[in-house]
Amino acid sequence: MSLLRAQQSTSLQRLESKSVCPYCGTGCGVIIEHDGQQITGVRGDPDHPANFGQLCSKGSTLHLSCQGNDRAGEPLRRDRLSGDWTALTWSDALAQMASSWAEIIHRQGPQAVALYVSGQLPTEDYYVANKLAKGFIGTNHIDTNSRLCMASAVTGYKLSLGMDSVPCAYEDLEETDCLFIVGANVAYAHPILFRRIEAAKLRRPELKIIVADPRRTPTASIADIFLPLQPGTDVALFHGMLHILIWEDHIDRDYITTHTEGWEELKARVQNYTPQRVAETCHIPEAELRAAAQAFGKASSVLSLWCQGLNQSSHGTDKNVSLINLHLATGQIGRPGAGPFSLTGQPNAMGGRETGGMPALLPGHREVANPEHRSEMTALWEISSIHPQPGYTAVPLFQAMERGEIESIWISCTNPVLSMSDQQQVQRALNRARLVILQDSYLGTETADYSDLLLPAASWGEREALITNSERRISHLHAAVPAPGEARPDWMIYRDFAFALGEALDQLQHPLPDHRDSSWHDRAQRLFDFPDSASIFREYQRCTQGRDLDISGLDFALLDSQGPQQWPFPTGARSGQERLYSDGIFPTPSGRARFHAPEFQGVAEEIDARYPLRLTTGRLRDQWHSMSRTGKVAALFASDEEAFLEIHPEDAQRLQLKNEDLARVISRRGHNVFRVRIQHNLQPGLVFAPMHFGRRFAPAALCNQLTLPAIDPVSGEPEFKHTAVRIEPAIFPWQGTLLRLNSDEAHFQAAQRIARHFPYASLSRIRQDRREGFILRLAGEEAPAIRDIHAWDRALGMDGLEVLDYDDARRHVRKRLCMQGKQLLAARLFGEDGTRDWLRELLLSGTNVDAFRHALLAPKVPPDVAAWSRSRGICACTGVNEEQLRQSIAAGNITLKQIAQDCGAGGECGSCKPEIMSMIRMVHQEAS
Repeated sequence: MSLLRAQQSTSLQRLESKSVCPYCGTGCGVIIEHDGQQITGVRGDPDHPANFGQLCSKGSTLHLSCQGNDRAGEPLRRDRLSGDWTALTWSDALAQMASSWAEIIHRQGPQAVALYVSGQLPTEDYYVANKLAKGFIGTNHIDTNSRLCMASAVTGYKLSLGMDSVPCAYEDLEETDCLFIVGANVAYAHPILFRRIEAAKLRRPELKIIVADPRRTPTASIADIFLPLQPGTDVALFHGMLHILIWEDHIDRDYITTHTEGWEELKARVQNYTPQRVAETCHIPEAELRAAAQAFGKASSVLSLWCQGLNQSSHGTDKNVSLINLHLATGQIGRPGAGPFSLTGQPNAMGGRETGGMPALLPGHREVANPEHRSEMTALWEISSIHPQPGYTAVPLFQAMERGEIESIWISCTNPVLSMSDQQQVQRALNRARLVILQDSYLGTETADYSDLLLPAASWGEREALITNSERRISHLHAAVPAPGEARPDWMIYRDFAFALGEALDQLQHPLPDHRDSSWHDRAQRLFDFPDSASIFREYQRCTQGRDLDISGLDFALLDSQGPQQWPFPTGARSGQERLYSDGIFPTPSGRARFHAPEFQGVAEEIDARYPLRLTTGRLRDQWHSMSRTGKVAALFASDEEAFLEIHPEDAQRLQLKNEDLARVISRRGHNVFRVRIQHNLQPGLVFAPMHFGRRFAPAALCNQLTLPAIDPVSGEPEFKHTAVRIEPAIFPWQGTLLRLNSDEAHFQAAQRIARHFPYASLSRIRQDRREGFILRLAGEEAPAIRDIHAWDRALGMDGLEVLDYDDARRHVRKRLCMQGKQLLAARLFGEDGTRDWLRELLLSGTNVDAFRHALLAPKVPPDVAAWSRSRGICACTGVNEEQLRQSIAAGNITLKQIAQDCGAGGECGSCKPEIMSMIRMVHQEAS
C-alpha cells in the first residue's frame, strides 16, 4: 500500500490551548488556535518568560505543518523485497515487535536490542522509554539524537562543575556587560534569543559582544570583536585568552583559591599558549585576540553562549571545559549576567538528560556506572538490579548493529539515515538488522525506507506533555486537537509494548531476574502502571528528590497557574532557582569546581593534497533538522530553496566555478553535488553546506554522506564541523526543470520520486501571495527516455490538461506547458530551460498569458518582456526578497524601522533583521 492517507475534519469552534514551540531549545510559548479538530493558527504566548509573545519564522508557521496526507495514522509493516506497506492493528504490530524482541532477548540477551530516541520527545516519553530499556528489558543501549548536538556540553558541565546543570538564565542576556558567543549562529539557530541580544545592545551600546566562528554568520553582524578562527582551534583560543588574562592580572585569585581545584596544572599548561602562537594556530590577528581577552577580563559580568560549533567535535569536551575554565578563573559564574550558558539544540534535549535518556545515565542526573546511583534507582523502581556497564552511544551503536551484535533497534522521533555522520554506514547497519522499528509522526522520511515497522506517534499540539528548555525552565503543554487516526503518545506506545513483551517473554518461559513478580506479565503491569502523563510525572519527581534538579515541589496545577518554572524547585519552594552556584559550592566531592587542562589537538581529519578544503555543516534560519515539519511550508523555502555550497571567491576562481554552477564535493567516504553560492564573508579554504536537505528534497546533496564517524572519546559526539574534501565542477550535458502549481500533495510526492532518477536534483516549494507550487531542477549525463517522460507527466497530472507541446528529438529538447484557461498551471522544460524564471513568475502570479502564447515555448524570454529573475527571499513573514530590499534601501530607508514601514520586512517575527542590517551595510559599501 501507499504511505499516503486521506484526512477529513469538521469545523467546530474557535478554541485556544497553551503549548511550546517544538523546534529549538529556546522553549518559546505558543498559543494554539484550533477548532477542536484541526490547528488553524498560532501566535506567541505573551505570558511565557522565554519569548514574551515573540516567535521566529519557523514558530509562526507551525500551523501550516500539522495537516497533510504525510501524517502517520496507523501501524504499518514494510515488505523488504517490494518496499510495499501493509496496515496493521495496534495489537498485531505490538505482538509482532514483542515476539521478535522476546526471541532475541531469550536467545542472545537484552544487550542485543537497542532504542534510539529524540530530544524532541517530551519528558514523560523519555522517562518511560528509559525505564523500559534499563529497568524492564535490561539493556543500557538507549541513546538519543541529542548525542549529535548536546553531549559534549553535558560532559563539559559534569567534568568542570560536577553536574549537567546549566547555571544561567535568559535574564542574564540583559544583565551582562560582555557577551562571548562562540560556535553558535544564534541569529539562525535561536532567533528569539537573538532578538533579546539585539534589544540589549540597543539599550546599552556599551555592551561588548565578541563572536568567534570560522564563518562570518549573521550573528557576527552584532559583534564588536569578530574572531574568524580556523575550524577546531577553539581550545587554543580559550587557552590563549586565559594566558592573556593571567599575564594582565584579570583573574579572580580569591575565587580560584576558595572555590576551585586544579588551577596550577592549568596555569602551567596555558603558559605555552602565547598570543603569537595562538594567533598563528587560529589564523586570527593577535591584536583581536588581545582585545577579546581584555574585554572578557575587564567586564564586571561575562556571559558565554555556545552550541554545535563547540559540541560537534572529536574534542568537544575539551572545548567545553576550556571555555568554562575562563569563567572559573575570573569568578564569572553564579551571579547576574555571568556564566557559561550552553544553548540547547532541541526542545526537550534537557528533559532527556534529566530523565537519564542516554546510555550512561539514570534519572535524576545519576550515573549507570555508579553503584550507589544504581542502588537508588533499583529501590525507586523496585527491581533487583540495573546492568552496570553503560550502553553504546549513537555512532558505536550503529557500528555494533552492522557487526550483528545488536539485532534490532527501535527509533523514535528522529531520522538517523539523514542526521547521522557517515550516512552509508548507518544504512548498512539498518539493512543488516533483523527488525527496524520506526516510531514517528510523519511518513516518508529517509529512515522509513530502512524500517520494517512504522508506529504512528501523536505530535505537537495533539497530546499533553512536559518539556525543559535551555534555562532549565519546565513548561506544561496542553493537547489542542486529537492525533490523526490511531496515532498515540510515545509514552503510551512504550507502555503498551512493555505489556506485550511481558506476555511474549512468558510464552518463552524466559527467567525473571528476581522473585518480586510471578510473571513477566505481572512485572510489566506493576512497572508501567501509568494511566496518564501526570502519573508518570509523579514517579519521575521522586527520582529527583534531594538531587541537584529536585522538582518535588512542582505539579501540573502549579505550572498551569503560575506558568513555566526553573529547576530546582524542591518541596516547599515558592519559585524555581534562577541561577546556580551563587554560593560558590559545586556538586563535586570537594564542593569545588574543577579546572581541566587539555592540550590542543586539532581536527580528526586534516586537509592534505588530495582533500585540501575544509567542509563545515550547519543550520539554516528557516529550516529544522531533516525538514519533516518545515519542509511542508512553502514560505520557509524562500530564503534557501535548495541545498548549496558556500565557497570563497578565491577558491571558486581557482576551481573555475561561478555562482549557480554545480560542484561535486568529494570526501573519503562519498561525494555529493551542490549548487555553488559564492560567499565573500567566508574565509578562503573553508566551504559550508546546510545539514537539512535529504533525499526528499536534494537526493544528490546529502552532506552526511561526506562527514566522518570520528567521535569525542568522552562525550561520544561526532565531528560534524570539519571534513576534509576536494571540489571539482560537476558538468552535466543535460538539464531540465519542472514547475507546477499545487493541486494535490501527491504531485509533490511524485516529483520526489522523479528526482531520484538523476545524478543531480533539487526540489523546492515555491510561493507568491496565496499561490503555491513547486520547482524541480534536474541535471544528468543524458536525456531521459520518452517513456519515462510520459510516465512522469501522468504522475504529475500534466496529461489531462490543456497542453502546449514542443519536441525536438535531435536536440533532446522536450517541453510541455499546461494551461487552464488563460493561466499557466505547469511547465516541463527538458533540455532547454532558459525561460525557467519567467515561466515561474507567470505561474505564481496567475498572469493572463494569452499575449505570450507565441513565446511561451521559445528558448529565450522575448526581448520585449521584462524578464523576471529569482531573488533570494529575506523575510519569510512578508515575502520580501533581496531585490525589493535593495530598492527600499536605495530609496533612502536605512534603518530597520524605516524598512519595516516601507515594505514590511523585519516588522513581524524579526528573524530577518540581521540579514537586513547586513544588506544595509553592503549597499552603503557598494555606493561608497
